[in-house]
Amino acid sequence: MSCMPTNFLRHTAIITSQVVILAFGYGFLGAVLYYGYLSPPDQVGDLWRHHPGELTMVVTLIATVLSVTTATLFTISIKEALKHRISNQSISLVQLSAGVALTKGSTILRPEHLRLTTMTLFVFGVLRLLTAGWTTLLTPTYFLWPIQMNGSELDITGSAFSTLISEEFQKQGLTDIQDNAFEVLDIGAMLSGVSAAGYTYGLPGTFNFNGAKYNVSTQGIVPTIETYSGSNGIPGPNSTRLGFSGGNVTVNIGPIPGEHTSVSIPQGFSRNYSMWQQGLTASVSCWPIGSSQTQYVWDTNNSSVIYSNAAASNNSITGLRLWNITADCGTNTSTTQEYVTMVDASGNASLSGSGFLPTIVCPGPLNMNQTYTSFTILSQGFYKYRFLNASVCEVTPLLTTVRANYSNGLISSEVKSSTPFQPENVHLLSFVAGVAKFQSINSQGLMSSVIGDTLYSIYSSTSNTSIDDNLGNQTQVYEELEEYWRGVVEFSATFLRSGFMVVGSFPDNTIPDDLSSPVNGTMYISTIGWTRRSATYLLAILPITIITILTFVCALYSILHRKENSPSMATFDVSNTLHLIMASAAGDLAPKYFKEKGINEDVRVRLVESEHDVRKKFEVDNGSPTMVADGSPNMAADGSPNVVASNETLVPS
Repeated sequence: MSCMPTNFLRHTAIITSQVVILAFGYGFLGAVLYYGYLSPPDQVGDLWRHHPGELTMVVTLIATVLSVTTATLFTISIKEALKHRISNQSISLVQLSAGVALTKGSTILRPEHLRLTTMTLFVFGVLRLLTAGWTTLLTPTYFLWPIQMNGSELDITGSAFSTLISEEFQKQGLTDIQDNAFEVLDIGAMLSGVSAAGYTYGLPGTFNFNGAKYNVSTQGIVPTIETYSGSNGIPGPNSTRLGFSGGNVTVNIGPIPGEHTSVSIPQGFSRNYSMWQQGLTASVSCWPIGSSQTQYVWDTNNSSVIYSNAAASNNSITGLRLWNITADCGTNTSTTQEYVTMVDASGNASLSGSGFLPTIVCPGPLNMNQTYTSFTILSQGFYKYRFLNASVCEVTPLLTTVRANYSNGLISSEVKSSTPFQPENVHLLSFVAGVAKFQSINSQGLMSSVIGDTLYSIYSSTSNTSIDDNLGNQTQVYEELEEYWRGVVEFSATFLRSGFMVVGSFPDNTIPDDLSSPVNGTMYISTIGWTRRSATYLLAILPITIITILTFVCALYSILHRKENSPSMATFDVSNTLHLIMASAAGDLAPKYFKEKGINEDVRVRLVESEHDVRKKFEVDNGSPTMVADGSPNMAADGSPNVVASNETLVPS
């Protein structure tokens, strides 16, 4: 059989193998770039997650096998190319040295031959990067897989909801919201206010309502994610809408089908959500009523003892005082709120043990030009709450767009934009003011007030001074009061949304289109796999590509430059040191070209094969200068070098 088919098939196999390996790398990279995210089945992902050491070992092993295979194919191809090069054309000894170094994956460091040094260093570096490249390409990493989501929730901002809530008021016999005590509102609003006020000064601020857990306050939203929606209970027929007392809130959110529907979405290790929702908050501003501010009519002097029993035991009520607190809410008519507190038989309360903080909520602003934008709260502290002077708080509810983050079982919200109430929100304002009124009445007990205790405890926990010594500077007290009422307002919106979104509130649990507000956002699935890494993957595939190109060039050179009608040279290995020594000795090359400073590496040699046997030897090419005894070129009288034929025996002159 001739040499050509064997030579051709061998190099074709090298090229094919290298191209297959490169195609695998680019195919894998292309799949990642095309799909964006690739993840194994959940069972495999869990296995990788719990055995990271074994995963690293397997990936490194695969990367090492691929890189060694790639490097081996390259060295074979360059070795064959070098053998064909020196058997067809002469090359200098330094070029031969560089070629041999490349076949061994090594370098030459010869500053006087900068081009060859740079070439060997470059190839050496690329070969060393093969394992790193394959490892980078194949190693799975933890990442967040984003899935776009959309849906809808209750829209409480439009005229359709205003009509609906007005009808609900009429069904319950309510002509004005301030006449409603909202018995269905339990301690939720109070806890929301306490959480909001305390968080401002560094206290823990987690608030739970209907099974959902909020960070600090609700921001007026309801959960739109099923796993965060809280209670799974089914409310009774009278426990929806304004009668809400807990239950499963309807969630109408789902993922948007992606561009590549063939890729299944994994369950992942955990799921976080970032949703754009409709919320509600309030801008609250509180300040003391000055003596010159006569527009604020605030009368706390009307009280009387309605019960007295001097013979009562220590654990019994010895006396009760009825308070008639009066304020002018801007309608030129007095608004009165009654309170009852515990006193001794003489009608006096304990300055340190008793607390009284009366509050009146005006359902609108004192400026009646815009009755739909805000409402007013007047309050004053007595006895142990005497640190709070007669004060007024202007509460301006705001319709907001919030970014709600659902993570680790907790809902955190951030307001991104806000708008004031419009005329169609007058019934919504009445509801919010009614919730605040409910809190103001029910927070005061016989001996203490929840609002007063909240202000006192937060101040005492976060300040080095006594609140009683801070009568001249009530800045922190007013900031706490502002945050408290903000938390109450936000809770009122959450309560309202929950009541109208709970199961059974609408037929088929479907919110009508005119009462729907769009919700959209992103679900982030924590998983393991492969994802786009900008230029990282491209850099990882670059060494593999370079070596494949070099392998292809070398193999193609060997195929195209096969020496015609030459005996087989398959046994000669240019990377084998013994073969080089024997070829040099057979050509009598070694002793003739030594100089005082070393070998004359500019001598050009060619590998030849005897016509009578299979011995290979290096011959000095025609045109190479001869050497004299001192190792310098043998020059003719005219200054030109003396040359000899390639098969001439050379001796020192």
